[in-house]
Amino acid sequence: MTAKATELETSSSPEDALVSWLRDCVACATEYHGVTELMAAAVGGTESALHACCVAMRAAGARLLIRAQDAGVARTELDGTELFALVAALAWLGDQSSLEPRVDHLFDGVASAILMNAGSEAVEALTVVHGCRRARTPCGRVRQPAGSDCLAAMRSPW
Repeated sequence: MTAKATELETSSSPEDALVSWLRDCVACATEYHGVTELMAAAVGGTESALHACCVAMRAAGARLLIRAQDAGVARTELDGTELFALVAALAWLGDQSSLEPRVDHLFDGVASAILMNAGSEAVEALTVVHGCRRARTPCGRVRQPAGSDCLAAMRSPW
């Protein structure tokens, strides 16, 4: 995934590179059930054989995130550590058989929360959340359409 990030830095737009890398990371981690816990522990555990690899992967993702932030298409309050945590969370969801049918949908929701570009081709402009259709505002945040009764969306800070 470190090499993939380097390749994407020069071959794709900042937004597409970040989303593509995230998707590939999640797919890779999901393929090896249970690896997300090992990866998360390896970042902080210098004695782990996975430490250098996981730190390099986190740094590669951080570079893609910073590139997208500098281009104005990604939220600036996120950092590489949080991005790595989101990869782990999405991969964990993929490990849950009961949630597997919703993994792509949840990925799109997380990607929409990271990205700010309302015209994004990388992530759909409309996201279905809790059965409600929610449109993104120009700042990238999600707003609840007028007349909707989705309580979960009304409590959302987005």
